[in-house]
Amino acid sequence: MRYVDALKRTLEVKSPPRRIVSLVPSLTEALFAFGLDKAVVGVTTFCVEPKEAVAAKLKVGGTKTLKVDQVLALQPDLVVASAEENRREDIQALVREGLSVFVTLPETVPDAIDLMEQLAEMTGAGAASGRIIKAARRALAEVQTRTEGREPVRTFCPIWRNPWMTIGPHTYMHDFIMVCGGVNVFEWRHERYPRVELREMAERDPQVVLLPDEPYRFGAKHVPEIAAFRDVHAVRDGRIYLLEGKHLSWYGPRIAGSLRYVCGLIEGNGA
Repeated sequence: MRYVDALKRTLEVKSPPRRIVSLVPSLTEALFAFGLDKAVVGVTTFCVEPKEAVAAKLKVGGTKTLKVDQVLALQPDLVVASAEENRREDIQALVREGLSVFVTLPETVPDAIDLMEQLAEMTGAGAASGRIIKAARRALAEVQTRTEGREPVRTFCPIWRNPWMTIGPHTYMHDFIMVCGGVNVFEWRHERYPRVELREMAERDPQVVLLPDEPYRFGAKHVPEIAAFRDVHAVRDGRIYLLEGKHLSWYGPRIAGSLRYVCGLIEGNGA
C-alpha cells in the first residue's frame, strides 16, 4: 500500500512493520492501544502513555532533541514522525539513511481520525484499532449533532505564558474547540500559535476560558490572572476551567472521550 504523508511524500508499505519507532506522543499511545506494543522498539522522552508500557522502551531523545544515531541503531522499518513536533533536519537525516518515515500533521478532528485509520492499516493492527476508530467517529457525529444550530461559545485557550500564546487557525486544537461548540476568539489571527496580551483577550470577551496543563502547565495559581478582568463573561460566570491538556491536543485513542468532555465544558454541563 502507498500512503501520502504531511510533507506530500509517498511512502510504500509492503508489509506490516515489525520494528516501529514513534516520535509522536499521542500516536505512541495509539500504537499501544492498537495492540502493537511488541512492534514498538523506540519512543521519545515525551511519549508518556501508556506509562508502564513505554517505560520499558528505549528513549531516543526528545521530540525536538532526537538522537538520530539511536534511531538508526534500532533498525526500524517504520518511523512515525510529526511535521510540527519533530525537527525537519532530523526527519531528513532519517530519510537520507533510507528509513521509512511517515510524517503526520492532522489539522482537524476528522483528519486525526483518518490518520488513526491509516496508521492502523499500514501497521496491520487488529480489531482493537477498529473499535477505537469507530468510537471516535461515533463521538464526533454525536458532538456535531449536539452543537448543530447552537450559537458558538466564545472560547479562549492559551497554550503558553510569558509571553502569552494561544492557538490560531489550521491547528488541531482550534478545530477541536470548534467541533465542541466553541469559537476561538483569536481565530482571525493568521499564525498557528500567535502571541497575545490578556487585554486583547478581555476585549474579545470569551464566555469560556480553557487552561490546559500542557504544553504550559497552567494551574490554579494562574486563574487570578484571568479573573482580574472582571467584566469578561467567563470570569463573571465562573467558567474558567482547568483541564488536562491531552484532551485538546492528543489525537489518538482518547479522541472519543475528550470530545464529549470538552463539549460538556463548553456547553456548561461539565466542571
